[in-house]
Amino acid sequence: MLTPEIKFVIFQLVIVVPFFSGFFLKQVMLRLKDVSRKMVTLNLAMIEPPIVLWSIWGLALSSEMIVLPFFGLLIVVAGFIFGRCAAPSLHFSKKGSKTFIISSSLANHGFTMGGFLCYLVSGEKGLALSSIFLVYFIPFTFLFIFSYAGFDKKRKWAANDIRDFILTVRNMPLLAVMGALLIKSMHIRRPDIFFPMDTFLIVSVALYYFTLGINFEPADLKPFKKEHVMLAVEKFIFIPCVVFLFLCISALSQDVKQVIMIQSFMPAAIYSVVTSIIFDLDSRLASSLFVLNSLVFILIVLPIFALVGRSLF
Repeated sequence: MLTPEIKFVIFQLVIVVPFFSGFFLKQVMLRLKDVSRKMVTLNLAMIEPPIVLWSIWGLALSSEMIVLPFFGLLIVVAGFIFGRCAAPSLHFSKKGSKTFIISSSLANHGFTMGGFLCYLVSGEKGLALSSIFLVYFIPFTFLFIFSYAGFDKKRKWAANDIRDFILTVRNMPLLAVMGALLIKSMHIRRPDIFFPMDTFLIVSVALYYFTLGINFEPADLKPFKKEHVMLAVEKFIFIPCVVFLFLCISALSQDVKQVIMIQSFMPAAIYSVVTSIIFDLDSRLASSLFVLNSLVFILIVLPIFALVGRSLF
């Protein structure tokens, strides 16, 4: 069985090596940036869905698992409230304020950070639980975050907007969750065959950070300082404390509590950058917040996980 220290090293290698590989390779392969979007699409359409489907299909479902998406919602709503309260003290423009608040709300709960860490700590069951946890994402992002970002100013609400958002390739992993739950409801037993979960997951995470390295620009890290500290306080102190208090008064199983607690520490999400681009907010601020917040997690918060192991939860 892998020790927490070995898991920590694996996690760092799967993130850091692909990230810097992408960053340095784009200097000599100028067209590499053009294919990065195709890499992301390949990952979302072909690699992540089988991981989700297989892990949830083999999970013994229980009634308490229904609380997982609600805790996901609690985390992003608490982050939004914190960002809304903190933004005025940072003296942003209107676009900058919205960007900071969205970055405070959305967190990296998917395979690229939270889901992968749950897998390293709790195995396939942890990955499956983290996938169910993520069910909150589509309704919250479309109905709330997009509205706040200015979606209603871009165009009128229409049924096609909802359909296009839900059925887009980037949401294939979440649709795989629904498919897996449907299969479970039909009492179809998962076949006893080998599935290379480790390989699929490592390739998925490595590919994601490789494309992130391709699109990373060091110039985005120079401005903005106070907001980085504020975001770190929110993500790594405020949110975990709020979640811990709720878990203390709950009667959930240890496995469910562990996944929720791990997810409460997750840094800003790449989707905050995507949202800022879609709605013409401050994309440089969003990129800076995302990258530095992720670095704080990887270099400071994650080593704590490695040191204390399961006892933290």
